[in-house]
Amino acid sequence: MTATTAFPRLVLFQGVLPPGETFRPAEDRIVAGDPVQSAQNLFQSADGRFNSGIWSGDPGTWRVVFTESEFCHILEGVIVVRGDDGSEATFRAGDAFVTPAGFTGTWEIVEPARKFYAVYE
Repeated sequence: MTATTAFPRLVLFQGVLPPGETFRPAEDRIVAGDPVQSAQNLFQSADGRFNSGIWSGDPGTWRVVFTESEFCHILEGVIVVRGDDGSEATFRAGDAFVTPAGFTGTWEIVEPARKFYAVYE
């Protein structure tokens, strides 16, 4: 009898992807518009603390309170992130950034947007 070892497989973020889950921010967090969002979580670590996939969002603004750290790479659209500390940054296709755990402020989707995300809780 030979022992077999299962090797982890690469997770591809291209080709035909499974449909995403559609959602909205909690009603009391929506500031403007109807920011309908969709996420296709393509990977989750065994302990559930690391997730990555593709997110998309429609125009609108909502309050955010990050309990997790998130890396974002914008694929399309325009997003404006405003911190409660007065900071503000605009992101477009090709831009990348990290929102650290503890960040509070607003996200505004100016133009329909898509991003790759990697979240660590």
